[in-house]
Amino acid sequence: MGRPASDSRTDFWPAGVPRHLGPLPRSLGEALRLTAARRGEALAIAYYGAEITFADLLGRVERLAAFLQHRCGVRQGDRVLLGMQNSPHFVIGYQAIVRAGAVVVPVNPMNTPDELGYFATDSGARTAIIGAELLDRYASLVPAPLEHLVIATYGDEIPADTPFRLPSVIAESVLPAPLPVGAIAWEEALAESAPPLPDRTEPGDLCVMPYTSGTTGKPKACKHTHASVLHTALLQASWYGYDDDTVLTGFMPMFHVAGMQLSLNGCAAAGASLVIMSRWDRDLVGPLFERYGVTLWSAAPTMVIDVLSGAGLEDKAFARLKIITGGGATMPEAVAAELERRFGLHFIEGYGMTETISPTHLNPLDRPKAQCLGIPVHDTVARVVSPETFDELPRGEVGEIVVAGPQIMQGYWNRPDADAETFLERDRLRFLRTGDLGWVDEDGYFHIIDRLKRMVNVSGYKVWPAECEATLHRHPAIQECCLVSSPDPYRGETVKLFVVRRPGIETSADDIIAWARGVMAAYKVPRRVEFVDHLPRSASNKVDWRSLQAAEWERAKAAASTAA
Repeated sequence: MGRPASDSRTDFWPAGVPRHLGPLPRSLGEALRLTAARRGEALAIAYYGAEITFADLLGRVERLAAFLQHRCGVRQGDRVLLGMQNSPHFVIGYQAIVRAGAVVVPVNPMNTPDELGYFATDSGARTAIIGAELLDRYASLVPAPLEHLVIATYGDEIPADTPFRLPSVIAESVLPAPLPVGAIAWEEALAESAPPLPDRTEPGDLCVMPYTSGTTGKPKACKHTHASVLHTALLQASWYGYDDDTVLTGFMPMFHVAGMQLSLNGCAAAGASLVIMSRWDRDLVGPLFERYGVTLWSAAPTMVIDVLSGAGLEDKAFARLKIITGGGATMPEAVAAELERRFGLHFIEGYGMTETISPTHLNPLDRPKAQCLGIPVHDTVARVVSPETFDELPRGEVGEIVVAGPQIMQGYWNRPDADAETFLERDRLRFLRTGDLGWVDEDGYFHIIDRLKRMVNVSGYKVWPAECEATLHRHPAIQECCLVSSPDPYRGETVKLFVVRRPGIETSADDIIAWARGVMAAYKVPRRVEFVDHLPRSASNKVDWRSLQAAEWERAKAAASTAA
């Protein structure tokens, strides 16, 4: 019998990193005020040539917070939707919502009107801050369930002679004339002259409620407090050694907890400079890195693959780059090797969930392991347990990863049934069941091998089959369907759909894919459709998705072997 996973014989805690964070600011708003007091004239945000200092950032946050309070009636604990592309406006909107004492409900700008309507109704939000290019998707939600829309245009401060290529979404982000009822222009909101109400936010107050989908039913909102948000923002600053010369990238989506915590809140809470890109453009990486001296690149593996495969990247672009970090998908060994050979850089992998507001595990900078989750971070306990008995397993044995720590959500919004399935009590600790299967090696590093839950991982985006199948069943030609993952050399996984046609109704794969694009977010849309006469069933007469999943991966493995 091996040692329990939590028994650490070899200590690989990174050198120079304190094990505990110590006292945190009372709230995210207080953290930004402290940063602005210390670094007021320093660069907070760079955006295609537009530059904003910390003092200016704080001023805009205070004015928008006051507008939300005085003109939109936002009060302590109210929920506010935030639907935008990565931009200074997203950062300001996020910080203003929490400064007003409210709770951020970040939503994917790819969400459809039906999805947005669900988020607004489920969260109880009455106000939304959005990009102008998304107005058509939100217009039908006013006057109910939403009452107020604050609408931003992204290009309002970008210099006319900017040397950087602009994404098309900036040109698409234009205010209509006249504005619809309930809509307020961003510039009008930031012209608010009355001061915001005093900030009475406490560490245990709700800060943000990102939505995550489960294997059944509708998406669920994860309740995170100011304390949990500040914990993972500042622990990453500690782990990666942020100082006044740190320049971060804001290329990962900020509505997602990875981009939200390391970039958006890491900048505000720790005083690092943030270089933002609204839409991914690999050809801008070199120019932006050179102009602003980027030191830390938060990247999905697909971004790194893109940049290294491009012909235009000069080695000098990475002259100040010290760290590349990411998670959500495995970095291919060949790409990791090229990073090390060409630039002397390791890809620092980590692990976290929406329920943990980003990392529970990170690889030490001084001793990273490839294709590995890393070790538990500050004040975090992680174990591998039997999914049936919840007993801790010895190192090397595969079981479910469970975690406990300050970053764990309070629970799901209005979902006590889901809470009961998600949490377990052991040794006077409240553990979150991650649903991921993994093991711990002899050095105490965690590795993931499979998913206990059913999920498709598309470039780090989680696609939950049951939710998608419920939508796809609305197609008139689909009698029955089953969604699985299929190997994809670029995205890691992609979405495949098995379909049983309804008798007497003809359709094609292209027809179904085109229809799906109109009713669900782009990353959820099946890229492959296969028609079958029937779907396999289990002994309980449920669709046996596991056999379809296994067969799909075996087919791909055999095809790859034949091609080789």
